[in-house]
Amino acid sequence: MDLIEAAKAVRENAHAPYSDFKVGAAIRAASGRVYLGVNVENVAYPEGTCAEAGAIAAMVAAGETEIREVAVIAGSPMPVTPCGGCRQKLKEFGAAEVQVHMATMDGKVEVTTIGDLLPGGFSRDYMS
Repeated sequence: MDLIEAAKAVRENAHAPYSDFKVGAAIRAASGRVYLGVNVENVAYPEGTCAEAGAIAAMVAAGETEIREVAVIAGSPMPVTPCGGCRQKLKEFGAAEVQVHMATMDGKVEVTTIGDLLPGGFSRDYMS
């Protein structure tokens, strides 16, 4: 399954009545299964959730905890990057070298890694 196409398709289900900025995310887990998420806005803005967080929650709910690849798409003029909080969430479940594909609706794509998105991120190593 093409992750960008999966993220693009699910993006249509985003709940973004306030910003009209719909985001879709697709995560391929270690099993190869793909988990999807969309942003869900709330009239009390801080209570909304990001597409990446939704996809991660779906993956964890299915019993998986390892991300192998990520795609995020939005209707912006340039590829949208995951927010700071989602970068930390991706780091929790994905190795530094995991690729993150960031795309626009008109076909622009940039590829980076979780490690490049969050250098020096907080990890379980600090918890020992």
